[in-house]
Amino acid sequence: MKFALVFVLFSGKFGAPPERAPEDPWFGRDKLYHFVGSAVIQGAGHAIGRSAGLDYRDAAWTAAGLTLTAGVAKELYDRADGRFFSWRDLAADVAGGATGEMLIGQI
Repeated sequence: MKFALVFVLFSGKFGAPPERAPEDPWFGRDKLYHFVGSAVIQGAGHAIGRSAGLDYRDAAWTAAGLTLTAGVAKELYDRADGRFFSWRDLAADVAGGATGEMLIGQI
């Protein structure tokens, strides 16, 4: 996991904006999709972890890793497809995952 994070942060032109950066507002439909999708992935990952016998903490961290992996994979896919790699989308993913985990903790 640490290697993947280092790779993402220090891989050349990886996060560099294109010559003309597209509009990427903090709030919009795309960010809502990232937020909700990450909350669902976090919740499902946590439930699957608990079903597999993990304790609460381990299930939460495993689900967080799954959620972050899905978010980074989506942005890598966007970048490979010629679209913009959005750090704001990743922020929405993190916020959604944290919210999903907080909601799981209330049950």
